[in-house]
Amino acid sequence: MTQTSQTQAASAAPLPSRLGTLVVIPWAGEHQDDGADMPFLMAYTLGDGVAGPEGTRQAVLEAAAEIGLPVGGAILEIGTLPKPPVKVLVEGGQAVLTMPYLHVNCPVPQEWTAAARARGSVYLILASCPWPQAAPGTTLTEEELRAFAADPEVLGSAAHCLVPVSTLNV
Repeated sequence: MTQTSQTQAASAAPLPSRLGTLVVIPWAGEHQDDGADMPFLMAYTLGDGVAGPEGTRQAVLEAAAEIGLPVGGAILEIGTLPKPPVKVLVEGGQAVLTMPYLHVNCPVPQEWTAAARARGSVYLILASCPWPQAAPGTTLTEEELRAFAADPEVLGSAAHCLVPVSTLNV
């Protein structure tokens, strides 16, 4: 009975506290459809929300539904929506990602910025699978990033969208 009341208390907690720490990681890589570089941003949680890793996963799925982002592989083109819930500003070596529950300035490499400007959009993945090994300040290898970002479970339970790039020089 004690465990049940703890679960109810955790699920009754506000969504931001159930999400825990949200982190964003950028990379650019060849897109399978056309061979040109695609700028990616992946937002993921460390799994440290008040309800633990599984509660955090549920919180991300709730947030995606609340925002209107489809989960499971369908790619939403944010630019087609009348009131886009996600925005990306690219300026001065930074990508500024703004969406409900997350506003972050993310340093991006030059090749990422070039790909974002060339494409005019960024591919955003909102992962529901926690990735506690990739805490801020942790050095990740390309292989570790690839293993997480290409994992079928991660991709199949994530929200995917293309977000138009905006700049200060509109």
